[in-house]
Amino acid sequence: MSTVSESVEDRSEPGAGAVVAERRRLINLAYRLLGSPAEAEDAVQETYARWYALSEPQREAIASPGAWFTTVAGRICLDVLGSARLRRERYVGAWIPEPLPDRAQWTDGHATDGSGGPADPADLITLDESVNMAFLVVLETMTPAERVAFVLHDVFRYPFAEIASIVGRTPAACRQLATSARRRIGAARALTAATAGQADLVRDFKEAWEAKDIKSLVGLLDPDATMTADGGGLAGAVLRPVEGSERIAQYLIHIADKAPGLTLLERTVNGRPGLVAQHTGVTVTVAAFGLADGRIAHIWAVRNPEKLRPWTERGRADGADPAARV
Repeated sequence: MSTVSESVEDRSEPGAGAVVAERRRLINLAYRLLGSPAEAEDAVQETYARWYALSEPQREAIASPGAWFTTVAGRICLDVLGSARLRRERYVGAWIPEPLPDRAQWTDGHATDGSGGPADPADLITLDESVNMAFLVVLETMTPAERVAFVLHDVFRYPFAEIASIVGRTPAACRQLATSARRRIGAARALTAATAGQADLVRDFKEAWEAKDIKSLVGLLDPDATMTADGGGLAGAVLRPVEGSERIAQYLIHIADKAPGLTLLERTVNGRPGLVAQHTGVTVTVAAFGLADGRIAHIWAVRNPEKLRPWTERGRADGADPAARV
């Protein structure tokens, strides 16, 4: 697995510059733990607030600011994960992690922080294997402690002795948590594995959808494929997964009929080829794909507008989106 990890030595440089530089790494960590750039940013802001709440002598006494930031951010994320489980039980329909754009494809859609650097936390996240949608969806099935132990160790290469201080368990217990998490990941390995032909398959899928060619759509989908949509109660979406290639194809044709003028764009979604649906220039759906045996085995369609802010190039006009009623 490719990772965004760094050596222990890289995390031990003291000084104000190193403290400021921690933000990118912490955003990457928090997004993988929480599945939301906005929540990741909140967790990192809280981490910095706690740092600056320390007295100057207290900060100077910390030999490794990087380790301190990771420990505090990890604990904050662990708390957020615990409360998130309750919030997501009340969520309308399925909850899908927030999709990430490739900012190189959306150069006109992002603000900067005034110094030439990106202001949006989504722009700071490294698009590697550990953020593809299939991987993040599997992370959602883990307990908070499993997720923290697995991400810190397997993705960021932290030793279990350090992880133990974050999750409040012994190193041996953390090792067991990571092992349990790996078993969950193994069950979805086919979907998380990189597929060289994904771009071509997604393009064929797009063309078949635009042509309303139900036979071609069925042929591109695995017979047991599933499609999960996330509207969050704010945009029209099926509340339960649509199962089977025939039913998915029919549903997609229904969407095309209900929302004329929908534009489909090939875009990178969480580092993999995906599709973006726009209406009057406003992004209304971002779709990520999981493949198995050369066919599309899963579609994750995010429609909740609160999760699409990094993707929207122009503000949404009230009532202007017929696709929101699908």
